[in-house]
Amino acid sequence: MTGVRRSTSFLLALTMAAGASLLTGCGSLPGIGGSREPLTVMTWAPDGTQATNMPGMPAMAVAFSRWVNDNGGIDGHKIKVLTCNEQNTTIGAGNCARRAVKEGAVAVVGSYSQFGSAFMPPLEAAAIPFIGGYGISGDEFTSLDSYPVNGGQAALLAGNGRQLARDCKRVALIRPDTIDGDNLPPLINSGLAEGHRRAAVDIRAADDAGDYSTVAAQALERVGAGPGVPARIGRSAAREQAGKGCVTAVLGERTETFLDSFRRVEAKDQQVRISSVVGSVGQALVDSTGGKAGPFEGAYVTGWYPESGDPRWNAMRGVVDKYAFGDDRIDTDDAGVQTTWVAYTVLKRAVESLHKDSISRSDLITTLNRRTPVTTGGLTPPLRWDFDSMLASAGFPRLVNRSVTYQVVRQGRLVAQQKGFVDVGATLENARTSS
Repeated sequence: MTGVRRSTSFLLALTMAAGASLLTGCGSLPGIGGSREPLTVMTWAPDGTQATNMPGMPAMAVAFSRWVNDNGGIDGHKIKVLTCNEQNTTIGAGNCARRAVKEGAVAVVGSYSQFGSAFMPPLEAAAIPFIGGYGISGDEFTSLDSYPVNGGQAALLAGNGRQLARDCKRVALIRPDTIDGDNLPPLINSGLAEGHRRAAVDIRAADDAGDYSTVAAQALERVGAGPGVPARIGRSAAREQAGKGCVTAVLGERTETFLDSFRRVEAKDQQVRISSVVGSVGQALVDSTGGKAGPFEGAYVTGWYPESGDPRWNAMRGVVDKYAFGDDRIDTDDAGVQTTWVAYTVLKRAVESLHKDSISRSDLITTLNRRTPVTTGGLTPPLRWDFDSMLASAGFPRLVNRSVTYQVVRQGRLVAQQKGFVDVGATLENARTSS
């Protein structure tokens, strides 16, 4: 009997040891002590092109993945980030989307492309959610598989119109001569109308030009800022008292090129307030053009998020300092980098809410479509993409975050012009666009 008991004990120990080796040597069984199934996602943006480039967005995505993976993943799921150069072309955008499908991405997160008609159809066919695009493409605000985290160009232009209506009697809008650019004038005009101002002068410009002298001269002439108007652009006190002509430039990276042309053609006795939106003007551009002694001093800027010096960005800055130190592609003041951080925060919240060992594309879509709001640490209002949260606008139904921030350049720094978020939902609903 003793021998039988010993034999039974030996077999039991051998069975347990084999089970243990299966768990440790060959990977954990689902739901049993170890990491869960990894998640593959993609982030794309243009890089090295003659128009707008956003290399910091994929770089921020990689830094985010390093951070969460170094801390056990998101609810146990390690993140694999695929990056893709969208090249600012329809072909490039479509290729990135098809690669996301081919490589099994469960989501595309925090990306930039103006070619929504090229990248959304492949994602929709594969039911891949597009979380937190930059908002430059109209398709991001119409597709049921898109989950925007900001109001895109639409909210910025509507908000910019309201911001300028306080002080500007005449406004000239310098915008890209593109299909998406055609939607911008009605948006800024809706904001101006709320302040009982006339519609902006619509001035089209190439988004890859090397000189904008003709465009700048036209803008100065049309806003009526001619001889006899006192003060000189670039002096904060004078510009704060302007109340006359304003020029708002929305040309992405080419805004700096426009400004160089504008300064060359502007007469010394003219006074015009410069304005823009985030993505076209940021702290880096203010710094590179002279800071408080430069032409942006006193300029109005409409943004999506709190100013870059707000402590709510500290978590992002900490991640960049530790996991992307020395990577000069990442500028934490840049709206693209900030959008990618917010988008990955949404992904993190969604994955954490599921508590599953294996997460599919449909799992993410289901949880994002719920009425439960997703929080982003105060960087945006709580976000929801359920039916009741949709905007009453045919052109932008998925625009669930209708908030903007008003900023101004003071002493060379972009700071809050007023505290908190400004809801421009009604302004957007009153706009008439070609979408």
